[in-house]
Amino acid sequence: MGIPHFLAIPFQVSSHINPLLQLSNVLAKHGCKVTFLYTEFNHKRAKNSAAAQDHDDEESSKMIKFVTFPDGLGPEGDRSDSMKVLQSIKRTMPSLLPKLIEDINALNFENKITCILVTFNMSWALEVGHQLGIQCAALFPFSATSVASVHFIPKLIEDGIIDSDGNPIKSQEIQLAPNMAMMDSKHFLWCNLGNDFFKHLVQETKTMELLAEWWLCNSAYDLEPGAFSISPKLLPIGPLMESDSSNNNNNKSSSFWQEDTTCLEWLDQQQPQSVLYVSFGTLAVMESNQFKELALALDLIDKPFLWVIRPDNMDNKRNHKYPDEFHGRKGKIVDWVSQKKILNHSAIACFISHCGWNSTIEGVYSGVPFLCWPFFIDQFWNESYICDIWKVGLGLNKDDNGFISKEEINKKVLQLLGDEGIRERSLKLKQVSRNNLAEEGGQSTKNLENFVNWAK
Repeated sequence: MGIPHFLAIPFQVSSHINPLLQLSNVLAKHGCKVTFLYTEFNHKRAKNSAAAQDHDDEESSKMIKFVTFPDGLGPEGDRSDSMKVLQSIKRTMPSLLPKLIEDINALNFENKITCILVTFNMSWALEVGHQLGIQCAALFPFSATSVASVHFIPKLIEDGIIDSDGNPIKSQEIQLAPNMAMMDSKHFLWCNLGNDFFKHLVQETKTMELLAEWWLCNSAYDLEPGAFSISPKLLPIGPLMESDSSNNNNNKSSSFWQEDTTCLEWLDQQQPQSVLYVSFGTLAVMESNQFKELALALDLIDKPFLWVIRPDNMDNKRNHKYPDEFHGRKGKIVDWVSQKKILNHSAIACFISHCGWNSTIEGVYSGVPFLCWPFFIDQFWNESYICDIWKVGLGLNKDDNGFISKEEINKKVLQLLGDEGIRERSLKLKQVSRNNLAEEGGQSTKNLENFVNWAK
């Protein structure tokens, strides 16, 4: 009998690719084979970044192999709209995947694909797998709370909290289950993303309910006990931090931008717990005036800062310019970094974050206090956990126009850094999250081992 062979198909954004790649590394360590699918466009981007060397290393390990597929858009197609790319993939790939699987199996006669493993949004691949008699599993790269909210959609409609298009009927605070954060109904993760996205979300969940035998989640019981009580099918296997290994051969990355390595040397020269780390992830875009205000706030705070500004956040379309009076003398501004390495550095004092789930998990795992600046989707809910449930961070108050002033940013940073309670709880939560991955008795480790044993 051959070894398990997973065909890993992430939704083609970094926040899905990264955790699935980390899970693939774990599966490879357990002796499983993984074929990892990228769109041709994204594979080229990854090759062109500093991550290219990592990918070559992985392919040479023989346990993880990378394969590309077309996203259906032409060479000049606009790939900045994730939903547009997804719709194009759904039109293009279902008819091509059986042939791709056939080709992969022809090269792996002894170890044919035994399981299709997808992230959310890629359930079309589960349908193909089902037709071919291949087992299927899903990884949710966001919180269990986000999964629970989608699970509750029929009940939310029945209770008159949202209408049949997903729009909140009135603004109100709700709690999906005991031990979960209170949620503002206007912050459901589908709000402001259109009726088509809401319908897609409902259909995607139904397909996964039907066809995915395992629902894995990049979280831990201790972080969201209330959310995990909702569905026995949802199993935490996180925090997925495989690429944080001190062994360089395992230090995989799926970055689409060149990572700046000089910032680690710069951090080495700073005092312990003195540097503000500012990063808003892979998708969030800041409006020009707010961007300038943040720059002025960093001058006002007068502490060392490391500010990550993606190359695509500084292009001509978005016209971001630093204000004339911005000095930034105490700071370092970079295009992109290895975030896990930064957050684990002793010089970091706090994380000014958009509260995307991957960043939230990485910050918690590193024991770093948060200053929360959510933009959309699940980020407001993650902020609720950070500030209200775990109490390891503070939120920012906006004015009537949704603007955050430099004075507010300055005030909250000083409040955060002066709060010993937040620092202590951050370090305690760090230990709690890591205990889930302990070789003996770690709940996430047990779930992962059960999954691998099922695959074998």
